[in-house]
Amino acid sequence: MPRFSIVVPSHGVAGRLSQALDSVLAQSFGDFELIPVCDAPDAPAADVVAGYAERDSRVTPVHSPPSAGLAGARNTGLKAAVGGHVLFLDGDDVLVPGALAALDARLSAVGDVDVLYFEHERTPWWEGEPTNPAAPLLARTPKGAFSPDRAPQLTGVALPAWSAVYRRAFLTERDLAFPGDHFTDVGFGGLVALRAERVAALRAVVVRHLLRRQGNRLGLPGEHHAELLDQTELVLTRAAEQDLPADRLKPLFEQLFAAVLKTAAHPRRLTSERRAFFRRASALYRQHRPAGYRAPGGSVGVQHRLLASGSYAAFRTLRAAHRTASRAAALLPRPRGLRTRLRYAAALRLPLDRNLVVYCAYWGRGYACNPAAIHAKARLLAPQLRSVFLVEPEAVGSVPPGVEHAVIGSRKYWQVLARAKYLVNNANFADAVVKRPGSVHLQTQHGTPLKTMGADQATYPVVAAATGSFAKLLARVDRWDYNLTSNRHSTEMWERAFPSAHETLEYGYPRNDVYCTASADDVARVRKALGVPDGKKALLYAPTHRDYATGFETGLDLAEFCEAIGDDYVVLLRAHYFYDQGSSRGGGRIIDVTGHRSSEDVCLAADALITDYSSIMFDYANLDRPIVAYADDWDVYRETRGVYFDLMELPPGRVARTPEELAAVFRDGSYADETATSLRAAFRERFCQFDDGRAAERVVRRVLLGEPPESIPPVIPLAERVPAPAATLVRS
Repeated sequence: MPRFSIVVPSHGVAGRLSQALDSVLAQSFGDFELIPVCDAPDAPAADVVAGYAERDSRVTPVHSPPSAGLAGARNTGLKAAVGGHVLFLDGDDVLVPGALAALDARLSAVGDVDVLYFEHERTPWWEGEPTNPAAPLLARTPKGAFSPDRAPQLTGVALPAWSAVYRRAFLTERDLAFPGDHFTDVGFGGLVALRAERVAALRAVVVRHLLRRQGNRLGLPGEHHAELLDQTELVLTRAAEQDLPADRLKPLFEQLFAAVLKTAAHPRRLTSERRAFFRRASALYRQHRPAGYRAPGGSVGVQHRLLASGSYAAFRTLRAAHRTASRAAALLPRPRGLRTRLRYAAALRLPLDRNLVVYCAYWGRGYACNPAAIHAKARLLAPQLRSVFLVEPEAVGSVPPGVEHAVIGSRKYWQVLARAKYLVNNANFADAVVKRPGSVHLQTQHGTPLKTMGADQATYPVVAAATGSFAKLLARVDRWDYNLTSNRHSTEMWERAFPSAHETLEYGYPRNDVYCTASADDVARVRKALGVPDGKKALLYAPTHRDYATGFETGLDLAEFCEAIGDDYVVLLRAHYFYDQGSSRGGGRIIDVTGHRSSEDVCLAADALITDYSSIMFDYANLDRPIVAYADDWDVYRETRGVYFDLMELPPGRVARTPEELAAVFRDGSYADETATSLRAAFRERFCQFDDGRAAERVVRRVLLGEPPESIPPVIPLAERVPAPAATLVRS
């Protein structure tokens, strides 16, 4: 019985088969049989093999039909083998000189092992440096023979079949053969590792894998990629039947799904049924995910989470961004002017200023929103920190006295961005801003998502066209360290919309703290500042932006509406900030508050809210005051923009579809009746989870002061909160 049986499938490699056979026959160690597997007696490879068989009795060719594929060819060769150990070699690869002698010596040293893994070298077809992908896996293995439990990273699925030599009796006794056709190495390697009891490693290159110019056949487009999921399911099912220990199951699971994720993201491999592939992969992932499994960090972890949730659109967008990351980075905007670029580059080489915090809101529109609320709280809890607010030139006047600011684009702007330890924004910083190691980026967001956001916009053409490059968007998202949410719904939707490795902080929105801390005097002061007449009920009308519309259109004749509801009311008009042009649209009983710096003040002043699909409804709900949804174009909005839930099924109060219906609910008082109150209570239960008046404190303590999560003040239950009082309405 020869020491080795070397099985060499030769399908489609007649032109390179000779060098493979020569590399075996030239070995200094000669105790082997060489089994070329040809597809037919009259095939080109068969002619090549026939010449070797005539010259060397150790060459014993066998035949396997092309329909049996690579797996069938290897299984045919395995059945014909009589050697003590079996080695599989592809027909266009070679054994390095001295390979068999090294294997013989190692097997003699470690004794009777089921599998001996070894290193291999991948050699570029034209130019480039060879690589040794097996080396990291084998580097941490024990010196002698060992149980697979001692090297859980050796799952078998990350190494090709020709990167190991197998004890033939082990394979035959356990009825181990190559499964399926394509990706058969994954299934075979996984099954072998699951059944092996004693293994060993040889930390030396035995096989030189010669890369093809046209690439691996498995990388070509076609339906065969679905077989990767077959092999994945086969291995994980056997692992479950075997009750594989957790420390071995985790790396097996990760290595299998690393291959699955790579295939799912490749645009050229899955020519069709990409979504079906992803859905099946997602189902397998959830079915076989180890108990207590935590996804890895970074971008890979984000991909795992998207696969687990079945978020195909977000996954596709994310991977597209990563594939073009280097190209996008080269095209990113840079600070204008050579002098500015040089100064910014020089400042980036200076140490971080660990006491410097840079804030920005709405791309520099002023001192507002969550960044302003965090800034105000930081001045109380962390006075040692220097804070700089970034604003556009025309917004300088909105910055309160005593608040340091920098004009966007100025020399100071680039200096503080380069040096700041902490960067806080409710949108995103400019593409040219570099995320420095050690810096901390906090994304506060500026609303709860009803409409689709981020990567989820990719499937809505009108919105996607306005959004621009999703690769650039996700590159900006990758700078985030923390992302703030005000409810669990937001947590889930932001993870879909902005997939990245950041940590989610379920602390509430700092700008909404005032809804639990303001007094009746505060409400009266704001109403007076806005010009709300004493004794009048103020209705805040706040419509959102329409992606499919040009310019601001209210969709409602406010003058006619005021006439229809009577003299007891005034309307506070707050257009979307996209349409804040500084000019008043008010008059009579209509007070235009679009340009007012604080949306929180406007909400405090209002006795009730009328909105369509604006996220202001989620913030206003914290006040527990009546809300009416004016949904005159809901179907168009939902189809064009996309939404995360059906607002008509879960409204914050009464719903009106026409101006007449809207006027009627105020004339008859049904906007604040028991039904409206019940709807609002359910809405608050879902969307007012974390806004308890202490969000800013939690953020400052955790992010700016670095306090541990367990020391952060817990969220006050919704039933125990006391919202700021309304001016004219009594809350039930």
